[in-house]
Amino acid sequence: MDTDERTWRVGELAEATGLSVRTLHHYDEIGLLCPSDRSASGHRRYDADDVRRLHRVVALRGFGLTLSEVGQILDGELTDPRELIRKQLEVVEEQLAAAADVKRKLLGVLGGLDRADEPSAQALLELIEVMTAMSRALTREEFQELAQSRLRAVADLTAAELEALAEERKTAMAALTPEEREVLRRNREELMPKD
Repeated sequence: MDTDERTWRVGELAEATGLSVRTLHHYDEIGLLCPSDRSASGHRRYDADDVRRLHRVVALRGFGLTLSEVGQILDGELTDPRELIRKQLEVVEEQLAAAADVKRKLLGVLGGLDRADEPSAQALLELIEVMTAMSRALTREEFQELAQSRLRAVADLTAAELEALAEERKTAMAALTPEEREVLRRNREELMPKD
């Protein structure tokens, strides 16, 4: 069956998108995403147009817009597009501040490694915390672009630079306790986009 002709029950749509059933129910309750159809027993059924609207909702939420603002935009009630741009600029400023914080912490860890000091576990945990918070604010597309950027950067490294980087990582990991390594593993797992 062509996906444009298909319908999804709320659980199927939740599973396909990674959103929760509760979120989809909330979107319906506030009129942001109302299913196009209901079964005879009253179960929500979403069609391809609903999926397209949901995509726009998720994309606009990725800009940091409130659900009310998203609804206004999708329903054509936005009276001043400059307000949307101002909001997007605020989000960009917050992301830049978070990136600057990550950069400062990375430089601190690198400086310690350059002095042959092992970074403290606390410094590494703070770095992980900031990176986790920053990554959670990214959309799936931004996260994928970040991953591609990292791959491009690694591709430009020489064998000696790659070896030095691997050694720095090994040193940093050795400084962590088993509990800290478990926190790192869980945080990393949380950052990976769910398919």
